[in-house]
Amino acid sequence: MRIYIKNQQRLIKVDQHRIRRDLRKALHLLSLHKAEISILFVNDKRMKILNRQYRGIDRTTDVLSFPQHSPKEQKCRRSEVLNTGTSELQSFRASWLLLGDIVINVQKARKQAGEHGLTFNEELRLLLMHGLVHLLGYDHEQSHYAKRKMERKKQELLAGIAEK
Repeated sequence: MRIYIKNQQRLIKVDQHRIRRDLRKALHLLSLHKAEISILFVNDKRMKILNRQYRGIDRTTDVLSFPQHSPKEQKCRRSEVLNTGTSELQSFRASWLLLGDIVINVQKARKQAGEHGLTFNEELRLLLMHGLVHLLGYDHEQSHYAKRKMERKKQELLAGIAEK
């Protein structure tokens, strides 16, 4: 697994070792042993700029995900994987899979942690898994069904991480 982390904010300390550990566990649960992912930590100001630039929404947010592949490509790739035999599936999983980038607003995460009754690290983990399932092609903005499906996958990963 290749996990790249960059912290562009200086206000709040982020435990990068914990982030790597959680991501490794999640990717292992997903059988994505050769996945590549980038994590960027930013402040409110930078997140607002990114949200405006890439989503056309002029306000800050907690997490943004930038998948390496479009939703259509992701759907095709998932379909290909599901319709292949065991050897093809093993071959697919043996090649490096570039998932994409997750951007987390550390200031917003700290604020939300208090609102949600979580520790800062628990909130970061929640946002990290939310971003990860987006990179896997899940989208809670499509429909109620898609939102429930995404939430189930996120909870499954969070539970799996907590167990190990």
